[in-house]
Amino acid sequence: MEQAKVIIMKFIVCLIAFWIGLDLFFDATLSDVISFAATTTAITYIIADRILLPRIGKTNTLMAEFILAYLVVWIFGSILLNGYLQIAWGSVISAGIITATEVFVHQYLLKHIKGTEKKPRQQRRFRPGFRYATEFAEEQDPRGKKNKDD
Repeated sequence: MEQAKVIIMKFIVCLIAFWIGLDLFFDATLSDVISFAATTTAITYIIADRILLPRIGKTNTLMAEFILAYLVVWIFGSILLNGYLQIAWGSVISAGIITATEVFVHQYLLKHIKGTEKKPRQQRRFRPGFRYATEFAEEQDPRGKKNKDD
């Protein structure tokens, strides 16, 4: 049930972001907005929230999520949308809104859902048995001759 809440939150955020980024400022249809929102929700949930968040943390996942949202609009927008300006600015505006709201989604995920907690790294222990000595010596000429610069 918790996973469904997160997916619904992400979908609503994506709908609002794409409505603002693509439909409010530019001319996009409702089907474009819904298809972009569904695609972005699925891709960012699987890649960012389930795979990257437990491994690399919140900040790096936010950067990855911005890039994913930007690329989804850029790639699918070049197929579905007409204007280059609409694709460029729509992807930046939408990805920015999605990334800004993902801060709260990641906090919710890390608090409420098992398996997304960041696992602490094991500290390496000092092993006193491995003590190495350092040898100090002068360089020797391999041919056995002394340098005249000394």
